[in-house]
Amino acid sequence: MLGALGTGAVSYLTPLAAYAKTPSVIPYGAAVRTDPLYDDPAYKKAILDHCQIIVGEGGLKWIDLRPDRYSFDFTQADRQLAFAQEHGLEMRGHTLAWYAAMPDWTETIASPEEARLELVTHIQTVVGRYKGRISSWDVCNEPIAELPTRDAPIRDSIWLRQLGRDYIELALRTTAEIDPGARLVINDYNFEQANDTGRAKRKAFLDLVRELKAKDVPLHAVGLQGHINARIPIDRPGLTAFVAELDAMGLGVLVTELDVIDDALPAPEAERDAAVADFAKQYLEAIGEACKPEAILTWGISDRFTWVPIWFTRSDGLPNRPLPLDADYQPKPMMQVIKDFARSFDQ
Repeated sequence: MLGALGTGAVSYLTPLAAYAKTPSVIPYGAAVRTDPLYDDPAYKKAILDHCQIIVGEGGLKWIDLRPDRYSFDFTQADRQLAFAQEHGLEMRGHTLAWYAAMPDWTETIASPEEARLELVTHIQTVVGRYKGRISSWDVCNEPIAELPTRDAPIRDSIWLRQLGRDYIELALRTTAEIDPGARLVINDYNFEQANDTGRAKRKAFLDLVRELKAKDVPLHAVGLQGHINARIPIDRPGLTAFVAELDAMGLGVLVTELDVIDDALPAPEAERDAAVADFAKQYLEAIGEACKPEAILTWGISDRFTWVPIWFTRSDGLPNRPLPLDADYQPKPMMQVIKDFARSFDQ
C-alpha cells in the first residue's frame, strides 16, 4: 500500500547546515511516533511547543517500508512529513542502510549483485519520493562494530556480508545522485564512553570517515547519537578531541538521538532528573568545546514514549525517566540544559 503524500505547495525549510552558520540558533528536535502526533493532543502540543525538527522513530526503516521485496509502504513516513509540513517543522530521514530492523525477506539476498540491486533500488525509490522535502538523511546507521577491532571494524549486516564495507560508499553516492541537495549523514553511538569501547569506536569511525573523504565520497555531517549510559563516565577530553577531528575535516556534527539510560540512577525523581540533566550537560559541553552542533535531537520527547525500558528496565520497578519531558509532558531539568546549551552560542 502506498501512502498518499499531499501534492499542494511545499514549504521548503531551512537546511540544518544553515542553522550551524547562524550564531544564535541551534534547533532542537525529537524522534516521534506517528499515531500520537494525530491522536494525543498533549503529545502534539509538546512537539509543537519545543521542536523545530522531527525524525520518525519508525516509518523510514526497511521493516516499515518493505513488507515484501516488491512493494513499499510509505504510510507512516507520509503522515510524519505531512505533520511537519503543516506545522513548519523540518523532518530528517532515518535511515537508508542499517543492519537492524530489516524485514525477514532480506535474509534471502544471496549474492553481491542482488544486494547491490536491492540497496540501490531502495534508496532511489525512497529518496526520490522525498527529494526536496527531506533535506537531511541518516544514510548509514551504526556501521561501526559494537567492539571494533583492526580486522573487523565494520558491523556485521547483510550489506557487509554481500558487498563488503563498500556498501557505505554505495549508499552515500546513490543518495547524492538521487537528491544532490540532501545533507548526507553517518550516524553512530557510544563515542562518549570512557572505556575501551568508546576509544575503539572513535578510532574506527575516524578511520572510516578519512577513507571516505580520501575517495571523495559525498558525506556532509556525522550524527552522534548520545544514548548515554549513566553507568559509564563520559570521556569529555576524548569526545571533544574526536569532534574536533571531525570538524577539522569539514564535517558538520549533529546530536541525533540524545537520552540518558537511567536504570542505575537513584530512585527519587528529583535526584534522578538532576543526574540525567548533568549527564546531558557534560555530553553537550564536551561537543560544544570543539564545534557548534547543527542540531540537537532527543530520541523521543516525553518519558511516556521511550525505548529505554525495553532494554534497561529498572530493578525497582519505577518508570524510566530518560527524556526532557516527564510522562505528563512537563519539562524536566534536561530540557533546561538543552536550552541553556543552545543559548551559550548566542553572540
